[in-house]
Amino acid sequence: MALFSKYKLNYLIPIAFVGILFVSAFPNSKKTKAVLAPTTVNEPKFDKYWYQGKAEITSYELKQARYGEIRAGSAVLVFVTEPFSKSKQVKLNNTSRNKEDVIKVLKLNFTKKFTTGIYDYSILQSIFTPIDLDHYKHSIKATTSLQEWCGHTYTQLNLQSYKYKVLLKSYFETEGDQEYQIEQAMLEDEIWNLIRIAPGVLPTGSIQLIPNTATARLRHTVLNVENAFASLDENKANKNLMTYTVEFIESQRTLSIHYYKKFPHEIEGWAETYIDNGKELSTTATRIKTILSDYWSKYRVKDEPMRQELGL
Repeated sequence: MALFSKYKLNYLIPIAFVGILFVSAFPNSKKTKAVLAPTTVNEPKFDKYWYQGKAEITSYELKQARYGEIRAGSAVLVFVTEPFSKSKQVKLNNTSRNKEDVIKVLKLNFTKKFTTGIYDYSILQSIFTPIDLDHYKHSIKATTSLQEWCGHTYTQLNLQSYKYKVLLKSYFETEGDQEYQIEQAMLEDEIWNLIRIAPGVLPTGSIQLIPNTATARLRHTVLNVENAFASLDENKANKNLMTYTVEFIESQRTLSIHYYKKFPHEIEGWAETYIDNGKELSTTATRIKTILSDYWSKYRVKDEPMRQELGL
């Protein structure tokens, strides 16, 4: 495929860019170690933005690849900070009971809605990433639910003793109910949160990732650690943006996320490319509107015009 033709060479030409060395991404060739920059959280600026009692809500125009065709839809990213229980791995309602159990996380609720012919698809992902990246290297928890007219699935990952415990509930006979463990690695699902917390920690070069939990369900693949190659470049169309790209070797899939260089590093859009029903198709999302809101208090009929503001 054209998307991966550049990996036919035994080695890529090294390119110096922000201290990153690019080499061949073949699993059987000599790998580079992932380049990992130090955390760059600007605490006063970060706290002022993320601890003002509101969530950041961004709507996107979605073009979703499904069953070999591109479907129109919408996506929403909701970022908000929360107190989280290290032991129970749930949001804490009372942080004063056991302060040693409290960890501050950035939560992302990521929704997608689109139709395939007569019926609807709805996807919700929740990712809980510690803000203290110096002491917590990986997200504590990630969940994904997918609903469509045939049925629904649920996937949950919990970080326990250097492994992720995976729980899968599915209406498909071949998937059914499963529980298993996979080795600890960076989650593709947590990339979005890392961009918002400290994009300087994004690894580049040859890396290992646990792929996106929603895409795994759409493609009916088993979650496991996968080899990938990551790069970080200034966006060619907009110099105010950076583009973080991950190319998965085994599954031949590419994800590119476009985000602003300047804090708070809003996500402008993304593209995900892979073979769908025998065709190489790209799912894309383009930002419509970003607002800050304590949305949990906006549940009355009079609040519905806010959806129009978001283009939903």
